Amino acid sequence: MSGVSARKVLVLNGPNLGRLGSREPDVYGSTSYAGLVKECTELGDRLGFAVEVRETNDEGEIIRWLHEAADGRIPVVINPGAFTHYSYGMRDAAAQRTAPLIEVHISNPYAREEFRHTSVIAPVASGTVAGFGIGSYRLALRALAEELGG
Repeated sequence: MSGVSARKVLVLNGPNLGRLGSREPDVYGSTSYAGLVKECTELGDRLGFAVEVRETNDEGEIIRWLHEAADGRIPVVINPGAFTHYSYGMRDAAAQRTAPLIEVHISNPYAREEFRHTSVIAPVASGTVAGFGIGSYRLALRALAEELGG
């Protein structure tokens, strides 16, 4: 994309996602968090995005990042982790979005424990991609490119 500035995209990750590769590989796969970052930034580059991948175990930090995205009209791919099921503060921050926001899950929440079947984020997201391992992020970035007309 020479001469053209890439559109910024935030890929936000919630609790325990920094432990990918060692955390329950039978559920979350063997790709490390560093591998996830590499895959997202490389695909983002091919799609014309300047992808910034972030991870935190702090609910307040994700809320601040969502405010930053809303204020800057920055598209978001978000894996809220366990916050998916109960963080109304995060839901309210996501509802303020001014650009597409796609919820992502590595596993299929509906194939797991019942408490994982409810997402407070999904009703305010542009869409949700789940159950395709790390590929869920790739699918979300491609969907975002389509949503943005790229």
